[in-house]
Amino acid sequence: MSTLADQVGGCAVLLRPLHELIRAHVFAGDRIHGDETPVPVLAKHETRKGRLWAYVRDDKPFAGPAPPAAVFFYSRDRTAQHPERHLRDYAGILQADAYAGFNRLYQADRKPGPISEASCWAHGRRKFFELADVTAKARGKLAVIAPLAFEAVKRIDAIFDIEREINGRSIDGRLAVRRARVAPLVSELETWMRTECGKLSRHSDVAKAMNYMLTRWDTFTRFLDDGRICLTNNAAERALRGIALGRKSWLFAGSDRGGERAAVMYTLIQTARLNDVDPQAWLADVLARINDHNIHRLEELLPWNWKTRPARLAA
Repeated sequence: MSTLADQVGGCAVLLRPLHELIRAHVFAGDRIHGDETPVPVLAKHETRKGRLWAYVRDDKPFAGPAPPAAVFFYSRDRTAQHPERHLRDYAGILQADAYAGFNRLYQADRKPGPISEASCWAHGRRKFFELADVTAKARGKLAVIAPLAFEAVKRIDAIFDIEREINGRSIDGRLAVRRARVAPLVSELETWMRTECGKLSRHSDVAKAMNYMLTRWDTFTRFLDDGRICLTNNAAERALRGIALGRKSWLFAGSDRGGERAAVMYTLIQTARLNDVDPQAWLADVLARINDHNIHRLEELLPWNWKTRPARLAA
């Protein structure tokens, strides 16, 4: 097992320059997605909780020509210093959840400039969905279905339905549809939530779900004025899904260094997948040729530029 880990570590070191090129490409985007997930790390007599952070650039929803990519970073904990370091040179739009560690990134006096926060409607809807889950009620895991939560899900779903129609359209095309069809629904939703929330105890679960969105209404509605912004942060959540599944197989990272190596490999593999490139074939070919490749032309080996060489693969 240690031999296999050493081999992966050697690959991560060799391919680190590609990780840095992907990192630069992701943070050159006007709009990125960000999220993180826990990862067990081996410690004395137990495991402790490290973190893997993912940032995704995917311009396809607004017909952008740039190839999609994802970059991962490892950290020992979840403190704000980590995203602040990852994003120290970034000044665009960040689609993320309401993690407080991002807050200083949104400050107006930040250098090189403030990051614009765009909240995730999937997170907002999820809180209502859990309170309106008919299946959970049938299993006895939910005491009662909240009618207001059910109504909130229905109203938010109507917004999602329109957003699906405009996925892949131009920035201007998305903006026109949003102003004509989505903005009225969002306005009605706000009015309805503020009215109903005023009738509820602030300790009510439904009130808490409403206030989660209402207290961040500016960031939830930012998509109405910018066609680049997506309704959700699903791109980052999808990028992290493989880690959640992988934990059942590899159980834990052996050390902090192992976590850092894992971040490099996840960057390469997920970026290949986003570009419809077979990660195994791509990595095998790149590992075979990178030592002899011109260091000033390493971008030719990135997944979206990569061309297979059948003779080399067959060998």
